[in-house]
Amino acid sequence: METQKLNPTLVYVLAILGLLCCCFGGLGFILAGIAFLMANSKMNAVKANPENYEPSSVKAMNTAKTVALVILIINVIYLIMTIYQIYTVGWDAIMEQSRQMMEQWQNK
Repeated sequence: METQKLNPTLVYVLAILGLLCCCFGGLGFILAGIAFLMANSKMNAVKANPENYEPSSVKAMNTAKTVALVILIINVIYLIMTIYQIYTVGWDAIMEQSRQMMEQWQNK
């Protein structure tokens, strides 16, 4: 019986895109969550039949799962901070601060 290889490339790509989308108020949790769920489902398939998969690809998928989980946690924390800031400071104050930062950046 031939062993199968797991390909963690898509998990890595989604996780990294999720990290880049963290700058948008933590909305990268969507991509990071998808990456984590994909890696988790692959690892569950490995747990069901570990002899069918190459150990090196299983290790790579486990690493990709860990990366996706870390990025997911970062995004969720950033999303919670953004919601808290909107709740306490207010949307108008955040937009005013953003406008002032843009003006300072343009004047340099």
